[in-house]
Amino acid sequence: QVQLVESGGDFVQTGGSLRLSCAVSGITVSTTTVTWYRQRPGEERGFVAEIGGGDWTFYADSVRGRFTISRDNVKNVVYLEMNNLKPEDTAVYFCYNKKYPHDYWGQGTLVTVSS
Repeated sequence: QVQLVESGGDFVQTGGSLRLSCAVSGITVSTTTVTWYRQRPGEERGFVAEIGGGDWTFYADSVRGRFTISRDNVKNVVYLEMNNLKPEDTAVYFCYNKKYPHDYWGQGTLVTVSS
């Protein structure tokens, strides 16, 4: 059973920074892909960034250059460092993992960026 627990969401002003954490149990983060998604008010959940077992990373165009995904293999945690935050980054942020055949989601953490 994989469990994902997000934390770090907060209220920040435009241009501010936050670091989100996704604590993972039930699977080793260095051997799998963990993905961050976000759900803006009134919208469907959308892709933000992911990190794979080979240390590759991939970002949505809207966050590339501002957000950085990384992981701590000892703590088994995946991070999302968010800089130069904009009001349109306001969303609930979720981390996700697929351990075939199941999909696992965390409960989400709320990021609010004021203008």
